[in-house]
Amino acid sequence: MNKIYRADYESPIGTIEIAGNDQAVVSILFTDREKAEYPLEKGHPDAIKECWQQLDEYFKGERREFSFPYMMEGTNFQQRVWNALTSIPYASTGTYKDIASLIENEKAVRAVGTANGRNKLSIVLPCHRIIGTNGTMTGYAGGIWRKEWLLEHERKHFSKKS
Repeated sequence: MNKIYRADYESPIGTIEIAGNDQAVVSILFTDREKAEYPLEKGHPDAIKECWQQLDEYFKGERREFSFPYMMEGTNFQQRVWNALTSIPYASTGTYKDIASLIENEKAVRAVGTANGRNKLSIVLPCHRIIGTNGTMTGYAGGIWRKEWLLEHERKHFSKKS
């Protein structure tokens, strides 16, 4: 089994734990910790270092897309949903129904919501861009307030670069 490395990134909306192995990042999740427990170190694999750097650029408003290696661990259905999330452009929103249509399974709206909630690659697979069909903010594992912050952050920086 591959060794798992961890590094915390202190974002404006809380500590984010990056976890990965020698090849790729496997999770990027908000924590309840007030301070970083896992500092970024020289011995971390490149994927962890690149993820940390790219998150830093994202939060500074300098990055819209991510290019470090990551691995999605889930069922085929979940992976299809997570891949579809990447089609929602920066500073835009979509609905669970939109994702169900993208994966050509229009009746799977609830299953899409469940898969969305199991996304372990926060921000990079942008589940924060998914809202309810009626335009309301719906569940987000990191908390609705973080979802609102991320969407506002993207809108603010989108208008600066457009």
